[in-house]
Amino acid sequence: MKNHKYIVALLIVCAVCFTHLQSIAQKPVAKNGWLQVKNGQVVNQHGKAPQLRGISMSWSIWEGQKYYNSNVVNWLCTDFKATIIRASMAIEHEGGYLQDSVKQVKLISTIIDQCIKNGVYVLIDWHDHNAHQHLGQAKRFFATMAQKYKGVPNVIYEIWNEPEDISWLVIKKYANEVIPVIRKYDSKNLIIVGSPRWDQDVNIAALDPIKDYNNIAYSFHFYASDPYHQENLRAKADKAIKARLPLFVTEWGVGESNGDGVFDKAKTEAWLKWLEYNQLSWADWNLTDKAETTGILIGGANVNGNWKPAELSPAGAYIRDKLRLYNK
Repeated sequence: MKNHKYIVALLIVCAVCFTHLQSIAQKPVAKNGWLQVKNGQVVNQHGKAPQLRGISMSWSIWEGQKYYNSNVVNWLCTDFKATIIRASMAIEHEGGYLQDSVKQVKLISTIIDQCIKNGVYVLIDWHDHNAHQHLGQAKRFFATMAQKYKGVPNVIYEIWNEPEDISWLVIKKYANEVIPVIRKYDSKNLIIVGSPRWDQDVNIAALDPIKDYNNIAYSFHFYASDPYHQENLRAKADKAIKARLPLFVTEWGVGESNGDGVFDKAKTEAWLKWLEYNQLSWADWNLTDKAETTGILIGGANVNGNWKPAELSPAGAYIRDKLRLYNK
């Protein structure tokens, strides 16, 4: 009888251990490992496109700042099933990195560290439209991040969010200054380089890509309902893909390019179908309770996650459904 009890107890322990190991194995980073660029595509440790899908935090100032906490990250991972989260550190605006670097680094470090604990990927986003004007600050920041997170496969460096109407030569020059700072400490993590005209003209970057460093991809942004972001914009990205330029959609939204406007589900579905066809990874903009089309929360939504359906905006409910469908 005693032996029977011991056997039952042992089986229970084994079952618990197996379930725990299985849950660890299913974490996005455990599943995909180090991301790298091969043959013009971002791939995982098995040589296949990971197709990560998740949420971009809003600017780390204004309405979005209050959601920069570990509880929100946990909720995005467990309830939304996000496999990647983007920490969008504000730079130029009041309260941003240029004015208060200590506070901003603390905010995004909270997101980064919790993403690592949850086994998901995290984009460290220098959320700046004019990064070429802040080269020294960017180099210092990414040197700090690379020293801290070297050897951590979860981390992806996004060195310039949405260059404005700036030439590829200027963007490339900036990238060639920042990339070696990161590579001095971190030799292998993926680095995302900005593209001209708010990350739209990837076809121009494809004509003269960065060749001196490994594991470099290029950001591509779109707003699904924007009348200027339809077939003509997809054609630019298609041309870049055909030229074997590795793309990563670090930001897109269901509305228009100003963050507001209409939410056209048919146009959004067309873009999602395109993303799936091309096996591209993406982060949806944005986690805020600001009253705008692309914000995924309504005003006053719980600052610690655990959102009820009534706290999600139409965009939030839609994106949550898509993430839970795709990231099963």
